[in-house]
Amino acid sequence: MLDLDAICDLTCEFSPCEFHIKLAESDWEIAQARKLRRAVFCIEQGVFVGDDIDDLDDIAQPLVAVSCVGGMEDQVVGTVRIHSRGDDLWWGSRLAVHPTFRQYGHLGASLIRLAVSTAHARGARIFLANVQSQNRLLFEKLHWRTLKEEMRFGRPHCLMQADLMQYPPYEDRLSGIVTRSRRVA
Repeated sequence: MLDLDAICDLTCEFSPCEFHIKLAESDWEIAQARKLRRAVFCIEQGVFVGDDIDDLDDIAQPLVAVSCVGGMEDQVVGTVRIHSRGDDLWWGSRLAVHPTFRQYGHLGASLIRLAVSTAHARGARIFLANVQSQNRLLFEKLHWRTLKEEMRFGRPHCLMQADLMQYPPYEDRLSGIVTRSRRVA
């Protein structure tokens, strides 16, 4: 059995009731987001060997879901990144939520919403993502459509496009989204 607690410092007994979904701007947020990505994509899923860092990390804006304890930010429990090469085509990638927190409703969906709305505010006219096929239904519920199916990193993926009409531009760099999420049985 995979022991992600040894990698991410999170225990199964920890049960926050509040999460802050926002742009990652501090060094600790970025470091924990990368650590979480390694745990999910390299160790849990085996998609990459050693690390999943690539050249997009130099230009991408990471977003994080941070658990809060007593109103204070504690640990990164989810992440995604967005990027553009300077035009109106934007991409989302590396969506990851710690396995312990996948049972808390809406963390992945909240990261997706903030990612697309942030890109929309920054000039996105098209927002795409290569989504692992097992996550297709989640994205469809969030108003995405499949453009094509393809293999990436040896796994089935769907190239999907967000319906930007469902994602109003969001420009608040400081606030992000606070959600009081409860554990889903």
